[in-house]
This record gives sequence, C-alpha cells and structure tokens, in this order.
Amino acid sequence: MIQETLPLLEAVIKSHGIEHYGFSPLKNPLTLSHYEKWLSQGLQGEMKYLEDHLPVKKDPEARFQGLYSAIVITKPYFPQNQNEETLLPGLRVAEYARQKDYHLTFQKELEVLKEKLQFAFAGEEFLCFTDAVPLLERDLAVRAGLGWVGKNTCLIDRKKGSLFFIGEILTSLSLENQKPLVSDFCGSCRRCIDICPTGALTERVLDARSCISYLTIEAHSLPPENLRAQMGDWFFGCDLCQTVCPWNEKAHGKDLMKELSKERRTQATPETVRTLKTLLVTSNKKLMESLKESPLSRARGFGLKRNALIVIKELGLKELKEEVLHTSRQWPRLKELCDWVLESFEDL
Repeated sequence: MIQETLPLLEAVIKSHGIEHYGFSPLKNPLTLSHYEKWLSQGLQGEMKYLEDHLPVKKDPEARFQGLYSAIVITKPYFPQNQNEETLLPGLRVAEYARQKDYHLTFQKELEVLKEKLQFAFAGEEFLCFTDAVPLLERDLAVRAGLGWVGKNTCLIDRKKGSLFFIGEILTSLSLENQKPLVSDFCGSCRRCIDICPTGALTERVLDARSCISYLTIEAHSLPPENLRAQMGDWFFGCDLCQTVCPWNEKAHGKDLMKELSKERRTQATPETVRTLKTLLVTSNKKLMESLKESPLSRARGFGLKRNALIVIKELGLKELKEEVLHTSRQWPRLKELCDWVLESFEDL
C-alpha cells in the first residue's frame, strides 16, 4: 500500500468507533502446520467442514483473487446490556449467545464501514466477513498485532482480554502489519486447562470432541455418557476457559469473572423449570422461529432438546418427568438420553 493512504484508512476506521484493529497480508497462515496436525488427529469431531476448508485456509489468495490484505477488527461482546431480554431465561449460556447473532449484527456494522472505505478508496475492492468463510481468523489477528493465541486457544489482548468477536474486511489494498507481533503473556498460568470440566484442553490444543461448547452446539449426536455429568449446568456453550483467565479478570473485574466461573450458576427456579418445559414440548419449527436471530438457533431443535435434558438431569428436576416421557415418545433420537434422565429420577 502507498504509505500516504494509511492515515486516511485509519481515519475512516476510527470514525466508525473502532479501537482494536490491525492489518495483515493474505499470506500462508503462520499457524497452518498446527491446524493441519489438529485435523490429522481428528480433534475436530463431526465438524467435517473444517477439513473441507483446508485448501482455502492454506492459500486464501487463491480463493479471494484480487484481494491481498485483511483489515482485522475486534468487537467486544461483554459485558451485556442488562436490560436486554433473555430468550431462554434461567439457563446458563455462553456470554456471546446472550444477544442477537453476531453474524447479523457485526456483519451489518462491517458493511457500513465497507461503504465508507469504498467511498474513500474508489476503485478498490472490499469484502466483509464474520466467521462465515474459511479463513484462519485468529492467525490473521495475530499477524495484525491484535494479541496472541493463549493456552485456551483464544486470541488474548492484555487490555481487552478475549471476550470479543473477530471480523475481517478483505481488500485489494496492499497492507502490511503496522504493529509488532504480540508476545505470549500466558506464562506459567494454566487456569484455563485446569478448570475445563471435561479435560478438553491441553496447552493450546482443544479436543473439540469433549469440549462443552462443541457438545452443546456443533455436535449432531448425543454426548458420550461419561461426559454428560461433567457438562454441568451449561445449556449452550461454555465460557470457563475465558472467564478464569487473568487477562479477562484485569479487563472486566476479578469478582465478576469469579462469579461467571462458578461450578454451577443455574438455579432450579420456577422460571428455569418453565423454560426447560417449553423447550421439550415445543416443536422444533416453532423453536427455530422464536430463535431465528439468536446464536442459540445453531444447535437446532434436536440440540436444544438434547441440552435441556442434560440440564434437567443435572438439576434433578423430577417435576419434568412427564415432559421427558413425552420427548422420549416424540423424538426417537433422544430416547436413550431420556431413559438416562428418567433413571436418575429413581434415585431422587
């Protein structure tokens, strides 16, 4: 990129209220060998699309011809607006899922910025993405100087922690990183590894097959019985490897992060019982309609009912026995899980 265009580029980005951004060329990813090894070990579980995307991730310039660089941007999703209505009250969900789907909201914000950039740089190309194309986003963010990949496999910034989304605007501008690569500041800390209920984490390697986020969102099957009790009261996703991180404590407050890191936070309140009952007796079609703008819809109707059953068992909600029996009759794929829940009621 011609050096004189950099001040204008940064001025346009900052006028959009963006503070945490950087630039990266679309070159072969720095972490490609790590990613290839992860795939070869089958740690992606049922997420076959990650393997299918490997050729594009290996050579992004071949897929995005004429685009040479990425403007990498982060958007915090924490803390939440406490006045925002919770779609499934009483249930424990990952913090990012407590708001509208970022694929909709963040994408829209990037599109607005793209229009400004298109006006400022006539003749250049710009394309926006938010976790919707085969790019190694964390790799781009590291190359852009926005943080390091921590032991929990998340991008971490010393001032902002890790509770943020990553988005990109790919461009025909030739951009080079303007910031030095960030050193690794995890040190000897292993809180994220030690707190993981299912042991899914080793240092900078996540076995998705036993990760609570994977089991409650991405998986299309029932979790192995030996993992179900370890999933605790998490209904959708899991934040523990982030909320326990000292850098998130520094960014958002130690007391708040400790509260979010408790072993159990779901209470067996009438509200919680009503929510779980609704999930079991409502048709999948109606569930998807009610959650169409929420990240929760990613689990689909089957996944939401599956997750509800696991939480019911964890909380010992015997008063929902009839609803569990109804689910067993209506959804053959869930019968084995329903039987597991019903068997646990006999000991209460």
